[in-house]
Amino acid sequence: MKSGKTLNRTLLVLACAGGYGSAFAQDNGATNIDGASKKKLEAITVTGSLIPQTQIETFTPTTTITSEQLKANGFATVAQALQHITFATGSVQNAQNTNSFTPGAKTASFFGLNPGYIKILIDGRSLNNFPALYNSTEVINNLNTIPTDLVERIDFLPGGQSTLYGSDAIAGVINIIMKKKIDTPIVDVRYGWDGLNGGANRHISVANTFKFNKFTLTAGAQLESYQPIWSADRSWTSHYFENGSSSALANRDYLIYNTKVSNSYYMLDPNRCALTRGQFGGTEDLRNRPRQGEYCGSFYSPGTSTLSGDSRTASIYTRSTYDLSETTQWYGDFSYNFDREKWNNGASTLWWGSSSKYTYIYDPDLDDYINLQKSFSPEEVGGYQHAMYKTYERNYTLTLGAKGVLGTSDWEYDISVMHGEDKLVQRPLARFKGAMEDFFAVHVLGPDLGPDPHGNGFSTFRPNYEAFYTPISNSDFNSFAGYLTTRAKTWQNIGRMTLTHSSLAKMPGGDLGVAFLFEAGNEGWDYSPDLRLLTDGVWGQSAVQGAGHRSRFAVANEWRLPLLPELTLSASARFDAYKVASSTVSKPAYSVGLEYRPLGDLLLLRARYGTSFKAPTLADQFTGPSTYYVNTTDYYNCALLGYDPSVATINCPAKYNGVSVKGLQSGNPELRPISATNWSAGFILSPVPRMALAADFYHWNIKDEVAFEDGDKLLLQEAACRLGQLDISSPSCQSAISKITRNAKGELIGIYTPKVNVSNETIDAMNVSFNYVFSMGSFGEFSPSLNYTDILQHKYQPYAGDPYVDLLRSPYWSTDFKTKFSASLNWRLTKWGATLYASRYGRSPNYLVTLNASSPYTKPGEGTLPTWVTFNTSVSYKPLTNLDVSFIVNNLFNAMPPIDRSFPGTSSAPYNKKNYDVYGRMFSVEASYKFGR
Repeated sequence: MKSGKTLNRTLLVLACAGGYGSAFAQDNGATNIDGASKKKLEAITVTGSLIPQTQIETFTPTTTITSEQLKANGFATVAQALQHITFATGSVQNAQNTNSFTPGAKTASFFGLNPGYIKILIDGRSLNNFPALYNSTEVINNLNTIPTDLVERIDFLPGGQSTLYGSDAIAGVINIIMKKKIDTPIVDVRYGWDGLNGGANRHISVANTFKFNKFTLTAGAQLESYQPIWSADRSWTSHYFENGSSSALANRDYLIYNTKVSNSYYMLDPNRCALTRGQFGGTEDLRNRPRQGEYCGSFYSPGTSTLSGDSRTASIYTRSTYDLSETTQWYGDFSYNFDREKWNNGASTLWWGSSSKYTYIYDPDLDDYINLQKSFSPEEVGGYQHAMYKTYERNYTLTLGAKGVLGTSDWEYDISVMHGEDKLVQRPLARFKGAMEDFFAVHVLGPDLGPDPHGNGFSTFRPNYEAFYTPISNSDFNSFAGYLTTRAKTWQNIGRMTLTHSSLAKMPGGDLGVAFLFEAGNEGWDYSPDLRLLTDGVWGQSAVQGAGHRSRFAVANEWRLPLLPELTLSASARFDAYKVASSTVSKPAYSVGLEYRPLGDLLLLRARYGTSFKAPTLADQFTGPSTYYVNTTDYYNCALLGYDPSVATINCPAKYNGVSVKGLQSGNPELRPISATNWSAGFILSPVPRMALAADFYHWNIKDEVAFEDGDKLLLQEAACRLGQLDISSPSCQSAISKITRNAKGELIGIYTPKVNVSNETIDAMNVSFNYVFSMGSFGEFSPSLNYTDILQHKYQPYAGDPYVDLLRSPYWSTDFKTKFSASLNWRLTKWGATLYASRYGRSPNYLVTLNASSPYTKPGEGTLPTWVTFNTSVSYKPLTNLDVSFIVNNLFNAMPPIDRSFPGTSSAPYNKKNYDVYGRMFSVEASYKFGR
């Protein structure tokens, strides 16, 4: 019995037939196990190793999604497939989170880790970074620009993979393998529609391989479009929540509030909202909030935002090769992707208020200090569909290379150079501050009558209240609104060479393999916001800015040592160095793996231990200064008055306790790499042909994570230094004092909190999968597949010395899923095929418990939400030899997420948008036609 042969063939068949399976050959054509293809199986390249080898599954667990599975499971995009994979347990911002920095980009969080902790590759090469920052601080890749129809398969390697792939590969590596050869010209057309409303989509792709003597060209193009889904299209999000912890409350679209009685409103409209009733689709009317007062508002203003955007994408991919000789091949890859996204934040962020300029105004007729605020309705804006936020992304990558054999030796080489750029133009709708304030000064507030008579420093006005309650025209709105232009880009240049020898020497268990890798290049980032965002010229909006570049190089070495027929040892090491200005940041990484096959082709035991890292991103290092305001305690001045830190926040006078301070944040060129140690252990059992049961355990210990410096701790340290409790001349004291700004009187006026390496994180996780392919004769072939991921432990330490936070039991910090499960059943019979795919999301915390930072799950109403299960199904038929047609239903039973009744009546959606969606049932029909034989 040859060790592992049957197991490898089983894994290969399972990966191609059913649900998510194990890794298989990167070269096409390996699906026929017998004949000529058998030779290909003997020496293949797998994701996770540089050495061609005979084993498909190694010490590194690999999950594979084939292009056929993408469609059969109901995934129209690569992003959808990766977001549904069971490893993707983390909550992430998405298209529903319109008031974020990257609503048009698509990403995923694996094992609850930062989305930037995953390395995404296209054919083994780094995907260009998205120019805008996720959550204003993190660098991510945008999965929206990958053409689905041109993907051959997706390999996912969980766990640290830095020894082969370098920075970012802490949570794992995603390698998207593009199609290298297409047997005959193919056209694919899809049309999809929403079972409720909105979201219609269209898709077309063409691809072919052209061969001219020694030259081969594979080329494909894809176009896609998605119509938006508005919040008004869903009953859950069209209006304020009616069945929550409090009664639904209408939005305060026309509101005047005062200070004489806390939280009370004035109703000063002589027409009592009669002129506003045509706004928000005729839903505006006189409203009342208990114990506060009357105003004009609508219950349906939440419907003006989008749940998913208006999307247009276009992609081109080419792969060309030229066989210079029998042992040398030149090649070139080129990809170009265009992505235009449009979305809308809705009425909640499209408003004006007098407080932004005046804090309060004094009305002598009321003898009170008041503020006015109004939302701009769709009728005033000219329809929210005509006031969309827009982004335009253009992303391209060019690779040129050569591969072959060195002379008459068995050393194989691959040399390539790559250039990639990702350019982004953001066009947010803006209200220009001066023009808008001037408009309302003329039409509503009237002239400034001078300081208030009570000496509180506020301006005096006699507003025209009837004008305030009168809707403005669309031309009036356009007089102070328009679009900004922010430009951003990333770029990378990488030269790469690998040398491999799959049989350098004979060992007791087989051939010794070795590989060497050399990389060098540079990369850059530039985010240049519209200058009006940086000069206080835009109302209610801000921006980060920054630019920088660096050079880098890396060397890596991998060994595969078959110690015995049953036992193989693998080892790899890598060294990366990044040069920024005059300094260099470097990081080594190593990995050791074992594969043991005690029962030959029935059982594989595997284990791996290694290190991984994430280099400081260019945004971490070069983000420019951005301001914020914080209420904090001046511990130094409190101490001078006799209040030590233990009582300062309670007893120190208000002048120094809760003082409002202007903060300044920025990147930090001195950051160290984030480092991690990780190990995994597991097995694959194949008791019968074409069946595999796999289970793996993963552990991470991540140190030196990047966060903004803690301002409160800086103030504590500064006080200790100034009071002589610490050596004021020490570097740490000098650093702390330099970040605190005081005026001539010694009063606190500013604090500087750059990014620093301070946080730590530990994770334990388990994954179990089962795949089986069996025949039932004339009833066809069936292939069930199961996958289950459980995050056993996830702890986070924000700053050194802080207690660790249990993220699985602290909803204030995290709402990630602890468990995730998927299952599929695939059936094939001659011209027919069908798939049923199910996703089960585990329990998650309700809204109320996320507000409890100290003792969660102890107050009435705090708890967890039940699991959420969705089903996708597809049916395919082959009416002609060259024609495939399919019908797909996503969310077959129109399952909505578990309703969270702990949300208050002021909520526009009774569910966590980072965890769930209310898109509901969607349908699509697809046809693929192949020309020729």
